[in-house]
Order: sequence, then C-alpha cells, then structure tokens
Amino acid sequence: QVQLVESGGGLVQAGGSLRLSCAASVRAFGIWNMGWFRQAPGKEREFVAAISWSGGNTYYADSVKGRFTISRDNAKNTMYLQMNSLKPEDTAVYYCAVGPVFSISVNVGSYHNWGQGTQVTVSS
Repeated sequence: QVQLVESGGGLVQAGGSLRLSCAASVRAFGIWNMGWFRQAPGKEREFVAAISWSGGNTYYADSVKGRFTISRDNAKNTMYLQMNSLKPEDTAVYYCAVGPVFSISVNVGSYHNWGQGTQVTVSS
C-alpha cells in the first residue's frame, strides 16, 4: 500500500510564503525520485519541481525557479516544497507524487502514485 499525504497549504497574500510537506508511506522511500505538481481549476496538472532519490539533484519549472525550493528527508519519509514570493497565478491544488527510480522526470505520466492534494490560494 502506498500513501502520500500533503499538508501546509493555505491562504496567503501575494509576496508571502508557505511550506508544503508530503508524508510518505512507501516501500523503501529513499530509492524513489519524487515530485510536486499543481492543478488550477479547469486546467491540466502541471509540473512544479522534482528531486532525486538522494536529494542531490533538483529541477524546477521555469515559472517557479528562484522562488520555490524542493527538499526531502529520507529518514523521516518526508518531502517539502518551500514557496516564497508567491503570486496569484500560483493558486492551485498542489500534489506530491512518486516518480521513477532511475532519473528525475518533469512528465506527469512518469509518476506512479499521488497524494490527495493541498490547496494553496494567493490573493492579490
């Protein structure tokens, strides 16, 4: 059984910050690449950030580069997304997901298991 639970979403003003957490219950959490995605109402799910199994390599969508930071703590089976300088266009439901074993991927189809999502709303 695989379980991913996101938390930390909320309502913030533009320019504010939030830290999202993804608590994972997966077999051998430390071997999996992981990622964050988001989905706004009426739109497709889009890539936000990805991190390698060890945390040594990260990749970001251009829209969040320089503002968001992805990290993980394998000892705690937890992944994080620190979001700074938030913009109204960041408003979406944010999902964490389990990715490939062998490489980082930016493709939704490369991810196998998903959490329930946490709402992030950024007001103007």
